[in-house]
Amino acid sequence: MYWNIGKAIIANSKWGNKFIDNLARDIKLEFPNAKGYSVRNLKYMRKFAEFVADEEIVQTMSAQLSWSHNSHLLDKSKTHDEYVWYAQQTIESGWSLSSLEYHTSTRAYQRQVISEKTENYTKLLPEPQSNLAIETLKSPYVFDFIEQREGIIEREIEHELIANIAKTIMELGTGFAQARQPNYWYTAV
Repeated sequence: MYWNIGKAIIANSKWGNKFIDNLARDIKLEFPNAKGYSVRNLKYMRKFAEFVADEEIVQTMSAQLSWSHNSHLLDKSKTHDEYVWYAQQTIESGWSLSSLEYHTSTRAYQRQVISEKTENYTKLLPEPQSNLAIETLKSPYVFDFIEQREGIIEREIEHELIANIAKTIMELGTGFAQARQPNYWYTAV
């Protein structure tokens, strides 16, 4: 719905800069109990329709995200590819809005997709293991919640990582703390 409203706003942009302001006012007058049609939200709807021009992506991916997730991605994504990557990661990993905010603030896209990594895991490992191996090659990990000081010892770093366990696990990435089924090989005797 928001994407369609954004498309309608784009189609009527010929009416000038105040079109969104007037539309927000008209909606409020006509439907006083309707929520979510502020000038700010209508501008997000237009940006959403501009940024995600492919209706298939809107129906398959963006529809699975909350409007708060989409708004955050519209603010933080510089490219369409970046938006799609964060949206896919959010859906696959079940990121809450605060998790998404954390990953965008630590520039996960730039560290995991854009940075050049030398690897051949996709050729040598089956699908789930190759993705997990690639995920572990973040470049670099960001543990900015650890106080950096001269002479810090490993035990102090470990204490900081444990004290901030949720942030540590989020930074280590999807799959790090997942339980794995043991791979037993049984032979007939």
